[in-house]
Order: sequence, then C-alpha cells, then structure tokens
Amino acid sequence: MSLQGKGFFIWQIPRSEGGNATTIARLAGEAGLTHVLIKIADGTSAYNLDLSTGADLVPAVAQALRARGIQVGGWHWVYGYDPVREADIAIRRTLELDLDIYVVNAEAPYKEPGKATAARIFMDRVRAGIPGVPIALSSYRYPTLHPQFPWTTFLERCDISMPQVYWLLNHNPGEQLVRSLREYQAITPFRTYIPTGAAFTQSGWSPTPEDIEEFLDTARLLNLQAANFYEWANCRLYLPKVWEAIDAYDWGGPVTPPDIAQAYIDALNTHEPGQVLALYTDLPVHVTSARTIQGRPALENWYTGLFNTILPEAEFTLTGFSGSGSSRHLNWTAVSEAGNVYNGNDTFGLVNGKIAYHYTFFTIT
Repeated sequence: MSLQGKGFFIWQIPRSEGGNATTIARLAGEAGLTHVLIKIADGTSAYNLDLSTGADLVPAVAQALRARGIQVGGWHWVYGYDPVREADIAIRRTLELDLDIYVVNAEAPYKEPGKATAARIFMDRVRAGIPGVPIALSSYRYPTLHPQFPWTTFLERCDISMPQVYWLLNHNPGEQLVRSLREYQAITPFRTYIPTGAAFTQSGWSPTPEDIEEFLDTARLLNLQAANFYEWANCRLYLPKVWEAIDAYDWGGPVTPPDIAQAYIDALNTHEPGQVLALYTDLPVHVTSARTIQGRPALENWYTGLFNTILPEAEFTLTGFSGSGSSRHLNWTAVSEAGNVYNGNDTFGLVNGKIAYHYTFFTIT
C-alpha cells in the first residue's frame, strides 16, 4: 500500500458530520481525498466507541470510505507507560478494522527519561503483530528541537515518517516544510516522508487558504507522494474556507514554481554554494557595501565564506519581497551560532529569470 495525494485526520467521529458515515465518505470523495486516518486507540483503550452503547463507530465510516476507493488508516496516541498493552490494542484494532495503514502518534510522553526502552518494546511487538501493514510515525516537525525523543528506535520499525508540520502563529508553511524534510533526511533511517499540515484553530490563530495552497504546492515541488491535514471536525466547523482550499486543490495539476525571492532563501537554507549559484546567470555581479565582485568563482567563494564563517548553520527566513519581472527587493532574517540578522535587505536584477545583479546588505548582532 502506498499513500498518494491528499488525506485527512479524523479525531472524534461524532463531531465529524454528526458521525454520519455516508456524509463523511461523500465529502472525502468530493474533495479528492485518497486516504483518511481515524483515531482508533488512546493508550491501552480503543477509541471512537459510542459512549452510551459501546458500539464501535469506526467500521461504518471505514466501509463508506472504502466504497469510494479511499484508503483507511488508524492513528493511536501512545504514552509508553504500558507498551505491551498499548501494542496489543494497536494490533487488535488494526486487524479487526482491516486498516490500510497504522499511525503511531508519539509525542511528549516519549521524551521522558528511559522511554527508548518502552519504544523498543512497543515497536517490536507491533511490527511483529501486523507484519504486512505499513506503520507511520506521527510526531514533531523538527527533530532537532526534541533530542530526547527516541527517533531512531521508532523509525527503525516504521515505513513512513508523518511529521506534524503545523506552522502555528505563522503563515510560512512552505519554509517550515522544507526545513522539516531536511531534518528528517538527516535521521537514520530516513523513511518515506508524508507531512501533516495544519487545518485547525488554536489560541486565536488559524491557517489561511493561501497557506494551504503553499503547503501543498511545496509538497509537490519536493516530489512528496502525499500530504494530509489535521483535523476534520475543527476544519469543517470553523474553517470552511480552508476546507474549500483543500477540496479545490488539484494534486495532479501544474505547480507554479516559487518566486525567485523564496527560491533564493530556500537555497540559502541548504548551506550549499552550488544550490545558490544555480539561481544566477553565467556572469553575475554581486555588490555589498564593502566591495563588488563579478563571476561565478568569486561568488562561490563568497557563499562558502557566508556558510562556513560569517553565518554558520544559519536558518534564513524571508520576511517580505516586492517587485516583478526583472527586479526583486527582498527582506530577510537569519539565526546563526555566530549571531542574528534582523535587517537583511537585497535587490535582484534578473535576466531570463536568473540573478544577473545582486546587491546585499545586512548586519550581524
């Protein structure tokens, strides 16, 4: 089984279209979703059971989705306090629901001391119990910010990384997705990367339809095979425009490449001079307040110094740009172990879409 295209997470079935399986499946089909991931367990207990009767609400939804050719997965929030019983409920629910994919949702509890052992027990048991079912890890977007989490222990038994690339309090999903992918590529083992985007409200913040398009465009430009969103009920109840944007997005249609301003920042974040030089003409001119250089060899030397000495390991962020056609003016910031830049100010002169003239100014504090 291989996920392709757009998908959605469902947390609570009763809050999703009132629990109406036919309506859920119809809307999923109309939106062009290829997969829906339903919460099936929490810790050691089955989830999405009717609170009054105990009836399992998942089978009807799964059957209705499959009737429309939509793959059905189950996600499971785990704590690691009783890894054997958590593994057993994961296996039982996956098999009884005949799931296409099992998603283990591991977060803060697994950053506690000693949890690598629990992760190994859990993952070994689950992998042995559902040998033919793909397993995905749903966790943090940036592994470098969570070094206590047992990344390798989980991913050794997984087939897919499904990070939660939620751009909370921001509107830069493309930039965050690029960074997230880069960080997961640095983990051993690297698994198929399928990100989960934000389709919910939190603390007064919500994503915009433009965010959704940028997130999905970036996923496709990165040649990712699929992407999905969290969470169905919150999106449908409070963010109708966001749902419409996901619904309208054609995963198979043409993608507009990012503007040269964003492409430049993305290239800087690779820390590879060659990636940046690819955006320039054969004989570029580069100007700073201190000097003017010409030609690709001199420019390559400058970027080598930028990445290795001036701003080592910097994280660059585009904060705004203007212009069209043959000119761009952009503002940017950077955070580095050598200091921070808050006033990056660049001007591009373009020829056939490539940088022929480049003036840059910034100070490090």
